[in-house]
Amino acid sequence: MADRSTIYEVARRSGVSTATVSRVMADGTGFSAATRERVKATAAELSWVPSGSARGLAARRTGIVGLIFPDLGQSGDAEEESPLYVDQVIRGAERAATSAGDAVLIAATSTASGRDLAFSVAGKVDGLVILARSLPDDDIVALSRSVPVVLLATNLARSGPDFVGPDFVGADNRGGSRAMTAHLIAVHGHTDLAFLAGPAGSPDSEERFAGFCAALRDAGLPEPAAPAATGSFTEAGGEQAVRELIATGRRPGAIVCGNDEMALGALTALRAAELRVPADVAVTGFDDIAAARRARPALSTVRQPMRELGECSVRLLLSRIAAADTARKSVVLPTELVTRRSCSCASRAVSGPSGRSPG
Repeated sequence: MADRSTIYEVARRSGVSTATVSRVMADGTGFSAATRERVKATAAELSWVPSGSARGLAARRTGIVGLIFPDLGQSGDAEEESPLYVDQVIRGAERAATSAGDAVLIAATSTASGRDLAFSVAGKVDGLVILARSLPDDDIVALSRSVPVVLLATNLARSGPDFVGPDFVGADNRGGSRAMTAHLIAVHGHTDLAFLAGPAGSPDSEERFAGFCAALRDAGLPEPAAPAATGSFTEAGGEQAVRELIATGRRPGAIVCGNDEMALGALTALRAAELRVPADVAVTGFDDIAAARRARPALSTVRQPMRELGECSVRLLLSRIAAADTARKSVVLPTELVTRRSCSCASRAVSGPSGRSPG
């Protein structure tokens, strides 16, 4: 929260009083259109938004936390994030906020209006939880100068001795994918494995592909330079990607999917190609959504604590709001290997945690 812009700096640069700044930002009256534009421009230049915790003399906080998510469906039929994953995260966040007596303001960003919406929400809440790929790094940094921010499932790319980023909460994507791939190699003897990735730029997909490659490296198998195909984290995308993969003439012994929905689509594509799962091709997913258990064959997957991610991020945000000057925190929640019929395991089994939770 260092170098946070203030209303006093906005007023000084705009050549007006702090009271005028407050009226402008609250869409009040008593000033000219030129003054309004000057104050708004200065506030935007300084990345300043009215702090919810500073409003009102009687209350120190608004009692509202904001959740910023990427707008599902902006790319057409292939949604950029799994709506089932996002739903579970939101449920966990709401549970944590409600337990603390707070309300939740949820906003979905889109390419055109995401920045304006995020800054508008920031002016109405005590702090923000921002999910991966909702906003560019520069906008996240700007927001974190005005309100406490917790990043969910992503970290900022920038670094340096003088840069301290927002708090972070995520799951052990790399460890979970590594464990699943190692299971396919060591237990089932697969040596030809293909990775089905999520959308470009997804931190979760990138970490899961890195875990996949690490397991191949551990086993002395060649590592691919890139995923075999991309399925956009959706069932339709997974089905299309596997259809195209088969059309090239390749039939891997196992397909490691970046999430469960793509894996469900892969099952459909393999059935259409008259390939048996797992006799001809093993298939695995990531998340352990309810549909994974109902699939035929039941889907082997990596369970990540989706609701717990939402809960933990809100709890960490509330802690940051209460103590703004404490050291940055990074929390990585463990994942679990869940083996079922789709990889040839006879019955469901759950391994121990593969994650870690540094302070």
